[in-house]
Amino acid sequence: MTFTRSRGVRAILAAACLSLSAILPAHADWQKIEHSGILKVAVYETFAPYSNKGAGIDVDLAQALAGKLGLRLSLLPFPAGEELGDDLRNMVWKGHYLGYGPADLMLHVPVAPDLMAKNGQVQIFAPYHVETVRLVRSARSVPSFESLDALTGKQIGVEKVSIAAMVMLGERDGKFRDKVRIFPTAVEALEQLKAGQLDAVLATRSEIESVFRGDPDFPVHEVAFQRLPRAGWAVGMAVRKDELEMARRLQAAMNELSASGELKAIFAKHGVQVVKP
Repeated sequence: MTFTRSRGVRAILAAACLSLSAILPAHADWQKIEHSGILKVAVYETFAPYSNKGAGIDVDLAQALAGKLGLRLSLLPFPAGEELGDDLRNMVWKGHYLGYGPADLMLHVPVAPDLMAKNGQVQIFAPYHVETVRLVRSARSVPSFESLDALTGKQIGVEKVSIAAMVMLGERDGKFRDKVRIFPTAVEALEQLKAGQLDAVLATRSEIESVFRGDPDFPVHEVAFQRLPRAGWAVGMAVRKDELEMARRLQAAMNELSASGELKAIFAKHGVQVVKP
């Protein structure tokens, strides 16, 4: 589910603003949403610290956005599909064949030009955080860290089907592969690191911060990988392509949350420092 096809935060932000500047008639569904009094927001089902069991950063953000629009929140948690295009189809513009969705908007969508180009039925906008991958280590079992060589022979945890797993398994022609341990989620790997069962974990900075909250016994490092964008990637939200009025109102609501410090407080509640795009 982790996305890394970013081409730089500046390009991302420029593309994010294009659709909102067009002067086109609003889709009638905004009036239907306003009349219903309910905002349906799709969030990933198991994606701590953003959304997990009805709690997390994106859950709180969804509640705040609904409040800004004068609506009640209806949360639609969903399992990640094979590709992001599947998630956008199921939760934004079409709905799942099993009957759930679509929502009015989906949170935590990478704001990237290539994703936009491949998914013309949606508009992706309002970037609210820049995510990056980091390495966290046990200071006890890995006393110093100058490069990945410090992890030779060490147990390294990663989340399955993630960019962290991909780069760690392939790094230096598989040098660390035999010592990489795969976990269902990054948080489970991080908890095992905390318990002394691992020596290091490669995960997103947000996942690391939410578990360790600045604990000096678990230093965090930026590590350069050839297949990872060092600047990270921005995440925002998505609505149907023709929902221009709703997108305008959501962008304004996000701007208010950022300017007032409410967005920063939502992240801080979960131990994470928001990084503005």
